Amino acid sequence: MAVANSLAAVMGGARQVECTINGLGERAGNAALEEIVMAVKTRHDVFGVETGVDATQIVPSSKLVSTITGYPVQPNKAIVGANAFSHESGIHQDGVLKHRETYEIMSAESVGWAANRLTLGKLSGRNAFKTKLAELGIVLDSEEALNAAFARFKDLADRKREIFDEDLHALLSEGTGAVDHDHYKFVSLKVCTETGEQPVATIVFAENGAEKQAESNGSGPVDAAFKAIEQVANSGAELELYSVNAITKGTESQGEVTVRLSRDGRIVNGQGADTDIIVASAKAYLSALNKLASKEERVKAQGDV
Repeated sequence: MAVANSLAAVMGGARQVECTINGLGERAGNAALEEIVMAVKTRHDVFGVETGVDATQIVPSSKLVSTITGYPVQPNKAIVGANAFSHESGIHQDGVLKHRETYEIMSAESVGWAANRLTLGKLSGRNAFKTKLAELGIVLDSEEALNAAFARFKDLADRKREIFDEDLHALLSEGTGAVDHDHYKFVSLKVCTETGEQPVATIVFAENGAEKQAESNGSGPVDAAFKAIEQVANSGAELELYSVNAITKGTESQGEVTVRLSRDGRIVNGQGADTDIIVASAKAYLSALNKLASKEERVKAQGDV
């Protein structure tokens, strides 16, 4: 009832609402910012107030918060859910085609969804890629960053026939999550798994530029991969969260993994995305280890000063 109560309070004269993006919060969460903002915006005749919020940034902000926290947005979530502006029922489709406002009191574009969500593929060029990023409001710092992102895009396009907006967000969040100097860089992974047998993972990754190889078994392929990494890293970190989210529909979908590690009171999140969920998990674990190492370096540098 948080959103309903907040809106009732606004009608009663309240001019400040405590809310969060995606309704994120402890226990059952908080009032969802996106629902309150769009209710006030679309029914200005009822509420008679303005929020000053740029509604076109709602969906990008939602995706950013989801990536950082590791909590995926459920598809049926109002405004920011993947199905919020989808219509499968024949009656709904007919109504939307004849007059969109029949079932949509707001447009998808008004909250930040792209009008055309399937434009890139294996044959797409660099200029099309750059233009699409601009449409999604994604700005890269340099030409070097653009080239690196395009290389990751082409690699994904070789493995996945259709590239969705969600794939690009995951691709860029994985790349921009890197620290200035990666202590660990994923190279390759081999996993052998069979019913009734313990999975065995063999991973190759770079540690400060030097390639390392480790092998371990585990209760599952992800567990085996993490244990193999720890044979080399020996981080002493505790796994607080392991979250997997399918970015788009279909069996070709990328899996987006969030790994949360804690050590000595520090907590970090690492993200990884790949069409192979075990590879995505290994990338996410290494990403989290990089952030732990980066924080240690900053603390050491401050102590030296």
